Amino acid sequence: MKLEMPPFQQATVLVVGDVMLDRYWHGKATRISPEAPVPVVKVNGNDDRPGGAANVALNIAALGAAASLAGITGRDEAGEELGRRLAAAGVLCHFQASASAPTITKLRVTSQHQQLLRVDFEEPFADDDVVKLQQQAIAAMPASQVLILSDYGKGTLGGKGTSGQTRALIQAARDRGMPVVVDPKGHDFSKYRGATVITPNLSEFEAVAGPCHNEEELVSKGQALRESLELTALLITRGEHGMTLLQAARPVLHLPAQAREVFDVTGAGDTVVSVLAAALAAGQSLETGTALANLAAGLVVAKLGTASISGPELRRAIQLQEGTGRGVMTAEQLATVVADARAQGEKIVFTNGCFDIIHAGHVGYLEEARRQGDRLIVAINDDDSVKRLKGSGRPINPVERRMAVLAGLSAVDWVVSFPEDTPEALLQVLRPDVLVKGGDYSVDTVVGGDFVQGYGGEVRVLAFLDNCSTSAIVEKMKQS
Repeated sequence: MKLEMPPFQQATVLVVGDVMLDRYWHGKATRISPEAPVPVVKVNGNDDRPGGAANVALNIAALGAAASLAGITGRDEAGEELGRRLAAAGVLCHFQASASAPTITKLRVTSQHQQLLRVDFEEPFADDDVVKLQQQAIAAMPASQVLILSDYGKGTLGGKGTSGQTRALIQAARDRGMPVVVDPKGHDFSKYRGATVITPNLSEFEAVAGPCHNEEELVSKGQALRESLELTALLITRGEHGMTLLQAARPVLHLPAQAREVFDVTGAGDTVVSVLAAALAAGQSLETGTALANLAAGLVVAKLGTASISGPELRRAIQLQEGTGRGVMTAEQLATVVADARAQGEKIVFTNGCFDIIHAGHVGYLEEARRQGDRLIVAINDDDSVKRLKGSGRPINPVERRMAVLAGLSAVDWVVSFPEDTPEALLQVLRPDVLVKGGDYSVDTVVGGDFVQGYGGEVRVLAFLDNCSTSAIVEKMKQS
């Protein structure tokens, strides 16, 4: 399955579920309390992060999609902080402020990356709050393309006396033609009947469907559950065994896990449901959305704590997987991958020339240029430009061949052509960190050098290897 970055900027997703604030207190634990056999932590830092359904919305916004969020908070400082952080990320919040319950808050005390204590602040929500939230969520549906139900079992999606709330939301969305993606909780999945897809992990699935001792049993029980709940699809996330997507009248899709390193699985389920829903909203199929979610999950488990995957991170992972992270590109494609590389903190080096006949001087020069940073762009004059600069007999090799040879060099990351006599227009778009030129130049005479230095970039001049030049090679060929 070939993956491409979906147009997430065209997607709008509504998240409804249990919102919470993940609060962290950090400090050193250097002694044991005289009052009890517990460590004493001297707090020297704190961190507040949106959690639960709020983290799902944050993930969607990080992808570049439009996210709105409906949930219940308390009338307290934690609720205000949650709202501020989500608004700063561009999430549109539809909060029902409860007069009887606090904002769900999980306070973790940590020392040297080790969690020592967790304190939970939560109380059951009043039925009236749940009903009012349902009304807010339904009113927000026309502005979105996909609905996510993020169920953490805290009561937002229905508790005692409100068991029909989840089904009402699903029905309201399906009446509007909206796909419904559910991150389920608990042992009763019947409340999710009629959803488009639910995404239980393996333990959640087996708690409902029964133990599965092999792939055949997993598929059989999964299809039976999917049919009984009238789901379009069932996506089972299986940790180190990847994911399994089950649909009616379609082949089972097994995807291997993508993670190379696993530091923390916290929030991986949020990432899966976020990417899947955003992909559906961007017009992708369930199969493609699942593959993208699987790739994103492999990225997020390599991070510590609850984390989001940004659009540039996902696009970069797609490029690496599809082998499109290097090579010949258009100026527009190059601008995108350069932005992604810069988002990863990589230093961009730029050089340019005709590169008509690649020789040892070019190879040595490009290897030295690559050592000036993390990524090397080689921009070459197109055929008409070379002819204007070098005369009617040039180029010897057309631009496509010159670009193909350069792209095959290990030192070169990206190759792009330009029609002008100088690369100044490209420099204005790409804004490299380092502009490199080879030959008998001084820093002051490098074309585009003033512009690059003007925004804080560097200009460096490197030497070609002795006795190597394209013009000399051409002249020798003529003589022979």
